[in-house]
Amino acid sequence: MNGRVLLVEDDASVREALAQTLELAELEPIQAGSFVAAKDRITRDFPGVILSDIRMPGRDGFHLLDYARDVDDELPVVLLTGEGDIPMAVRAMERGAFGFLEKPCAPAELVQTLSRALEARLGVLSQRAARARAETGDPAARLIFGVSDLAEGLRARVRRLAELETPVLIEGAPGTGISKVAEVIHLCSARSKGPFEKRASAGLDREGLDAALAAASGGALFLDEIVQLPADTQIALIEALEEAPVARIMAGNSQDSEVLQDAGRLNPELYYRLQVTGLRVPSLAERPEDIPVLFRNYVAQAAEQAGIRAPEIRADHMAALMVQDWPGNARSLMSSAMRFVLGMSDEVSSAAELGLAEQMARVERSLLIAALGRQNGRASEAARALKLPRKTFYDKLAKYGIRPEDFRR
Repeated sequence: MNGRVLLVEDDASVREALAQTLELAELEPIQAGSFVAAKDRITRDFPGVILSDIRMPGRDGFHLLDYARDVDDELPVVLLTGEGDIPMAVRAMERGAFGFLEKPCAPAELVQTLSRALEARLGVLSQRAARARAETGDPAARLIFGVSDLAEGLRARVRRLAELETPVLIEGAPGTGISKVAEVIHLCSARSKGPFEKRASAGLDREGLDAALAAASGGALFLDEIVQLPADTQIALIEALEEAPVARIMAGNSQDSEVLQDAGRLNPELYYRLQVTGLRVPSLAERPEDIPVLFRNYVAQAAEQAGIRAPEIRADHMAALMVQDWPGNARSLMSSAMRFVLGMSDEVSSAAELGLAEQMARVERSLLIAALGRQNGRASEAARALKLPRKTFYDKLAKYGIRPEDFRR
């Protein structure tokens, strides 16, 4: 667990004891002995929460609470008191405190309360960041979510391809959002005011291709699962590419292109024309650190669609999501978010059935895959990034049946 906690307590010995408890829970305490000392830390973009004593000389905890809510009414404040006064607790909650704890409080209760507060704060800051990105007018930042290096690399690649007029081949595992990435490339391009037409490749004949190109004139045409395009239509598409089509052509593929070429299902000339400016969408298994950001976004969308308030996402639920394999990638995570909003989620219960060793193994496997994905399958570089000896790294790959060559692109 990580997160900053502005710890405001006038008694130095109590403050040090609380700080030690937070550090043991892998939290980052920022100590202050009074409201005056803490005041400058309380900002609208503070990436953490506040834990404050109520009884302090001068400005007390209630004054701090009021001040914090004036600065940012979504900044969680947890109040501490040694009084055990129920009316005081009620007063604190009425004035907007996130929580109220009696000293001395059990470390587990303290950490649990702060963890919930930090989860809430992270959700608020993520939503604000998303709104800020939306206001910048950058479709790549607005529509492609994630905080990982792979997510940032994907956004950068999308922006570069948007500046070109060449055909694009977008590849990735099923459910990674290939068609969405194609649309974002279009929205970032000079053709964004033109139409974006999507067609399934399966069964599309020459006449259908011509009609689709005409409909996409001045914009872009996306052909989903290009390997399913009939052989004759593949030849027609090659001819269209030679004649500078009226629409930019983008194609998607979720299968192994080389195997399909060997099997005669994908025309090699067509593949090489499209692949010149290709792009690969990473799977969730390669970027597990993006799961919290994606899930929160999908929950917000699902709640809006259902017309209900988004439920709180507890830390244990998020941890359970992060140890899932997600073979269906973003599509599966989106379905999970909808079930969660509707109270039908089962990920936590299924993960809870695993022992600690099994859960740790899943996390370890995800980290190995993510490292290989970031290093384009270069095992030595991935081992170095994880600070593992090469032999240990290869032993772990063998243990989980992971092949570095599967991540080379």
